[in-house]
Amino acid sequence: MTEPAKRFYGTIYLKDKKALLCIGSDVTKAKDPVKYASALSDSGVDEIIVFDLSPASDDSAHEEALDLIKDICKAVDVPVVGAGNVKRMEDIKKLLYAGCKRAALNFTKDGNVEILKEVSEKFGKDKIVICYSDSSTINNNKEYAEKYASEMILFSNSEEGISKPEAELYFTVLLDEDSFDGLPDEILKKHSNVDGVAGNIVPCDSTAIDGCRQRCAAFGYRVNSLEPAFTWDELKKNSEGMIPVIVQDYRTDQVLMLAYMNEEAYNKTLQTGKMTYFSRSRQSLWLKGETSSHFQYVKSLTADCDLDTILAKVKQVGAACHTGSYSCFFNEIAKKDYDEKNPQRVLDSVYEVIKDRKEHPREGSYTNYLYSKGIDKILKKVGEEATEMVIAAKNPGDNEVIYEMSDFLYHMMVLMAVKNVSWEDITDELSRR
Repeated sequence: MTEPAKRFYGTIYLKDKKALLCIGSDVTKAKDPVKYASALSDSGVDEIIVFDLSPASDDSAHEEALDLIKDICKAVDVPVVGAGNVKRMEDIKKLLYAGCKRAALNFTKDGNVEILKEVSEKFGKDKIVICYSDSSTINNNKEYAEKYASEMILFSNSEEGISKPEAELYFTVLLDEDSFDGLPDEILKKHSNVDGVAGNIVPCDSTAIDGCRQRCAAFGYRVNSLEPAFTWDELKKNSEGMIPVIVQDYRTDQVLMLAYMNEEAYNKTLQTGKMTYFSRSRQSLWLKGETSSHFQYVKSLTADCDLDTILAKVKQVGAACHTGSYSCFFNEIAKKDYDEKNPQRVLDSVYEVIKDRKEHPREGSYTNYLYSKGIDKILKKVGEEATEMVIAAKNPGDNEVIYEMSDFLYHMMVLMAVKNVSWEDITDELSRR
């Protein structure tokens, strides 16, 4: 069995719509939850744990926290673990439906041990994490925990309290703010059985996290990093000893820019996860975003068939072009009329027209007619179109079912617009599944 990679978790405690860095933090000094989560994600943490600290008796505050967790899950590019205020299966469901990759049961709370089997069988053990502060809680339920959970998170008040229970599960330690004066890789070095570190000792700083990973790798531990299938020597360089890099938005596939890498830029990109190039005009290394903060975070690097060009898919912060344009490619030279064939772009385009009708009604528009009749009429039409689609599917040939599916999708998009649901919301949910 492969040794699991050591992970670094960013941690957020939600209270009064703010992000606390630790449970005892001053709310007046707290951060915006979504912005802070995005900063953690961009800093290079492997995952983010979000705790809902709203009072157990305050349902409205709990719902507000769930809305924030949903916004956090949409904003970040790393898995989110949802925790806090979990008392029953419905609470696990709400966290997973909000977009969390996994949800945590706190074994220190009465009743949570008893519902572990139920939530695990409902959602899958890979979705369930156990939080605890006393190892005996796990040891007394060892086989139960191993069968129905995928991971354990220990709340520890001090480094001395770090002790892995007997259960063979992924083991993360969450330390209080002042419980350890050091960096997370030092915990991993001293406690080899710890698989992950969470809490305020994990810095929201990409340089610091890069350093932690490098030191862990030097200890001989596996870490989540970009491991190239091709060395620089295996790639074919141009006459200047460089390789051109085509850069795409990883979500939309939009081409953003063309730049060049030398060996140092290539290795730096792999090391940091941020696109780094060689500026031919300045004759120097160029970390994209170093002055503008418009960084490009690597999602994938792919070489072409001749190994002389790299395609980089990235998360682009801000604009890729120095002009302020999102993409450098905006000077149209020539164009023929053509029908868009990219399915996602067609759906996006139709959806944008449907949304625009809400803001700018047009006389005689069927979409505006549906808006004027309200949600009940829209739901009725969605139901009718679904039935017609089912009937069409029972008949021979494809033309009728294609027509009815198109009708259904259109009415579904009207419903999406009314409920403020985007295609990205839906595709993100499908991707998580």
